[in-house]
Order: sequence, then structure tokens, then C-alpha cells
Amino acid sequence: MGTMRFAICNEMFQGWDLGSVFRLVAEVGYDAVELAPYTLAPSIFDLPVERRREIARSASACGLQIAGLHWLLVGPSGLHISHPDPEVRARTVTYLTELVNACADLGGKILVFGSPKQRDVLPGLGHAEASRLALETFSACARAAEIAGVTFCLEALPLEYTNFMTTTAEVVGLVRAIGSPNLRMVLDVKSMCSELAPPGELIQMAAPYLAHFHANDANLRGPGFGTTDFVPIFQALREVGYTGYISVEVFDYSLDPAVVARESLRYIRESAGDRGQAQPRHHRPV
Repeated sequence: MGTMRFAICNEMFQGWDLGSVFRLVAEVGYDAVELAPYTLAPSIFDLPVERRREIARSASACGLQIAGLHWLLVGPSGLHISHPDPEVRARTVTYLTELVNACADLGGKILVFGSPKQRDVLPGLGHAEASRLALETFSACARAAEIAGVTFCLEALPLEYTNFMTTTAEVVGLVRAIGSPNLRMVLDVKSMCSELAPPGELIQMAAPYLAHFHANDANLRGPGFGTTDFVPIFQALREVGYTGYISVEVFDYSLDPAVVARESLRYIRESAGDRGQAQPRHHRPV
């Protein structure tokens, strides 16, 4: 895949300290770790700049980059991108801006906005008004990202999780409307599998705005731990010239994270090559 790099999200390593995560991930062969802020501190304001830089040094000592941050608004509570109360939106912008700054302090380059509950169209608001308010919030995030030198990415999530930004097309529309080089989008395999169009078509649609990519199976486990075929997905990524991170993001934590990390990377590397069909394998919990 040329300059494509491989990363993995840290939240599946439940109970592990960051140093142990970094050592295992580096040993397996990843290039980077993608961090969930809630695993670092209850609030990003509780993570001082020196601690952020210490984390970056710890990763670098293992030969790893920090890809960036995701699951941005898991905590603290009371934040929402399109809340009708302007004070709530202002607090949300303040928090997201500090996450942007933290990403830069950590040496990261991307932030992934998923956070389904903090983006829902609230009762009585209406989709059009929610979109208008969300555009204001994301425009502020784009300005902060431009200053910090990072990229803020929007993510489509299936309807079962949220009622806003549920398709690739909707996210493309928002990214176009904001028009900032530092406001892009991420594609997620699990989410793409919930859309009507095949992943290859969605990759083509998103290509001009695509800055990050999450790899997982439709069953919420790692790539290769189900039936989702990654060979055509990587073919489509090659066709559009994608060279960013392929970041493994797992939602089912029932398997040994070391096994998931190792086998996911093996499978996506195989799928990204030209050695024919990479067969997903059905793993039993270990």
C-alpha cells in the first residue's frame, strides 16, 4: 500500500497502563496508537501539557507515533454540538478546542468526532436547525485545528447509534459546507457496512475529503474476526490514493487484546497486499 501506515485504538486494552500498550503495539508491528481521551483523564483539562508531552515521549521511545484522538465527548457530561442552549454549545466548543490542543501536544495529527449521544438531533429541534448549529460548532473546531496544525474528522455512524450524520453522503455535505482544509472526514468499515452502497463506492465518494480510516469487522470485532472482506476495501483505497492511517478500532472487548492486535494487523496487511483473497477467520473467545 505504499506509504499507508497502521495504527490501533487503545481503549480495548482495558486495565493496561499506557506503557504496556505501547510496548505490545510496537512489538506487534503497528506504526501508531490512536488514543481515546477518556482513558487518559476524566476531562482533557485534567491532562496537563507536560503529561501530554510525556505520553508522546513514551510512545516515541517505543518507535510509535500518536495518530490522534477519537471518542472525543464520552466525558465529561453535559456537552452537545447542536444543543439549543448557546451556553451548552459554547462549553462544547471550548472542550473540543482543548482536545484539538491536546492532540497537537501529544504529537497527533487527527481527531475523530464520533460521540453519537452528543450529536443526536434533540427532540423538538428538527434536522435542519440541528445541522445549522452543528455547522457552527464544527466551523469553530476547524478554526482551532487550523491554528494547531491538526485535522478534525467527522464520522458517519449507523442509525442504530444516532440520528445525525448517519451516512457518508451527509458527512461529505457538512465537510463541503465548512470548506476548511483542516476539517475532513473518517471512514469506518463497520459503519460503511450499514449503508446501502458497497464500501468501494463510499470510499470513492469520500476520497477528496478522506483523512483517516477505521478498520473493524461488521460484527464489532477486529478485521479478520468476522466475514467482512477487506480485499476490495483496500483495492478501493489504493485506487483513490489513500496514504493515511489504517487504524484498528474494536468495539467487542471479549477477546484477548494482544491476540486481536496481532491477528488484525496480520489480516489487514494480507488484505492490502496482492497475494489474492485474504480469508477472514472465525475466532473463538480466548
